[in-house]
Amino acid sequence: MIAGMFEQEFVAYIIFGLILNFLFSILFGLYLTKNIGLEEMMRSKGEKQQSILISLSLFIPYAKMAITLYRVAILQIYFLNKGYSHKEFWIYITHAQKQN
Repeated sequence: MIAGMFEQEFVAYIIFGLILNFLFSILFGLYLTKNIGLEEMMRSKGEKQQSILISLSLFIPYAKMAITLYRVAILQIYFLNKGYSHKEFWIYITHAQKQN
């Protein structure tokens, strides 16, 4: 047993979480592409590397989906509600932050 579940149930949760992650990630990518434009996104993309924890979260059920939903919340609450554009969010997500 893993985390109080049989192994088959745990694997089923992982697979379902991965499917939801890809669904939310694809929909979020389509949303950003619609509002920014694919060519503009490719031109303004930075070289920021994802944290190792985000890469490892793929193995925890629903963690990657929660990270995508967190990014959606940041877009809505911090950027759009304060008058920033989708492009400024894209730059924030893809560029390394400068240390003061």
